[in-house]
Amino acid sequence: MASTDCLHEAFARRAALVPRRVAVSCGDDQLTYAELDERAAALAARLRRCGVGRGARVGVCVDRSVDLIVAVLAVLKAGAAYVPVDPDNPAGRVAFVLSDSEVALTVAVIRTADALADWAGPVLWSDADEGDDPGVVEFPPTAAEPSDVAYVIYTSGSTGTPKGVEVEHRSAVALVEQVGELYEVDEFDVWTMFHSIAFDFSVWEVWGALLFGCKLVVVPAQVTRTPALVLDLLRRERVTVLSQTPSAFRGLVAADAAAGPPAELSLRLVVFGGERLDVAVLAPWIARRGDDSPALVNMYGITETTVHATHRRITAADLAHPEVSPIGHALPGLRVEPRTGEGLPVPPGEPGELFVSGTGVARGYLNRPELTAERFVVLDGERWYRSGDRAALVDGGLVYLGRVDRQLKVRGYRVEPGEVEARLLSCARVGTALVTARDFGDGDVRLVAYVAPPPAPDPVAPTEAELTAAVADLPGYLRPSRFHVVDDIPVTAQGKADLAALVALTEPAEVAEPVDGSAAAVVKAIVDEVLLRDVPPEGDLFDHGATSLSLARIIAMVNNRFGTALTGAELDEPTIACLADVAGPTRRPGALQEVGG
Repeated sequence: MASTDCLHEAFARRAALVPRRVAVSCGDDQLTYAELDERAAALAARLRRCGVGRGARVGVCVDRSVDLIVAVLAVLKAGAAYVPVDPDNPAGRVAFVLSDSEVALTVAVIRTADALADWAGPVLWSDADEGDDPGVVEFPPTAAEPSDVAYVIYTSGSTGTPKGVEVEHRSAVALVEQVGELYEVDEFDVWTMFHSIAFDFSVWEVWGALLFGCKLVVVPAQVTRTPALVLDLLRRERVTVLSQTPSAFRGLVAADAAAGPPAELSLRLVVFGGERLDVAVLAPWIARRGDDSPALVNMYGITETTVHATHRRITAADLAHPEVSPIGHALPGLRVEPRTGEGLPVPPGEPGELFVSGTGVARGYLNRPELTAERFVVLDGERWYRSGDRAALVDGGLVYLGRVDRQLKVRGYRVEPGEVEARLLSCARVGTALVTARDFGDGDVRLVAYVAPPPAPDPVAPTEAELTAAVADLPGYLRPSRFHVVDDIPVTAQGKADLAALVALTEPAEVAEPVDGSAAAVVKAIVDEVLLRDVPPEGDLFDHGATSLSLARIIAMVNNRFGTALTGAELDEPTIACLADVAGPTRRPGALQEVGG
């Protein structure tokens, strides 16, 4: 590959070298490089016949499958940029992204039709007969250039409106080329695509694998939710390169520790990104498997700088300073420096806002020139991105210090609390809203909302149903796991919201033990205690605020109460009823009598 390539050109060159090597798999489905190239070319021809060409944007609404990779590659082959949406997101959110990005059409598969229920634009169903394709108007093929936009990924917006980040081919190719060479990626590596295609971590996962001729294993959604299943997939597929948010890896560490003697893994590289890495989370893994193989690498980065901007190998020595989150040095082709708000360098040891320049800096925000001008600035003739993150240069390496503004990191996603607060304030009974992140234990970080009714002689507080409805069309990671209704939001002497006072006001009460002692009642009590809400027996736990970490805690508590050794792999669906079914028949004698003890 070369920095003058587009992503699809670099792929085509690699496919010609390893045509019979497996390019992508998902479950029992797989495609070789030649098959992937052929299928993507055929779909690209259909897109061009629908009027798609250079400079266009095309939505991609396909579930985790080999079809997803075909669709993304086809859009690029047609000369356009792909705008990924997650079909698991609410239909309203999907429609907003597709509308705001002004896509020419959307590529989808029939099984994701529900996600497009609110989208009125044209759809090309890639798994249907092409005779049904919209608007056949042959578009003359025009080759894309490396300076053209390859993809637009939406991030949370501080004003309550998400914003699309435009990233060019040359930036993505440079990332893969530079990091791949740095960590000696070759065609014998096996990568996972663990993250949503709408999350920028997937750019590194997909193209890092395909541009080096590796095998890409698309991880099914139900597997990503269950660390024990992830561990099994790593063994079975002989995965060598794994990308994880620290939160997700925490669950994998726990699953590995619960699996008995360390099973042999083929992992040689684990890349952390998406959120702050607290090195203490790696202590059990390092104690069990060491720090040599796999190499544990923390990569700081953001969507606006093409996924990754710095790298730092984490070793056992770092565990002596758990309060430090080291992010290391800039990747080749980039400069990453702490600066003042005015863009002036700060001396070593002094905190500053991270400014990033070089090959990874994105074009800007789609159709938002004022915001682009505010965040992408020119200093001394060089274009920089103001990250909003704080860091300091300590002993020659960068240390992450948190956010300059209120932006949060939850499950690897960047969250602007203002977006969620804006939705809550749309509820007539909400006068004030504050959204923050809270650690529910063992690194299980979720959003929590504090709301107060408008000032009135006889204020009527909003119900949980009203608040839930107000955020229902947001993606799962943007929906608060808990709503606290208070009379008013306390403030500090400086007039800022007093979060400590809010937490003290809203500490949850003890959850009563079930009276009847049935398996279903016991499991429900455990779930309600962990999720801090009343969860219906048939309700999907993830729809009621669960994360992979909180599910792991629930299963651990069930195992303790019932004397079982469940991993989560036994669940046909993540519900209280299903968990009770698998736990009840295998409980040790007398275990239910121990519930109150």
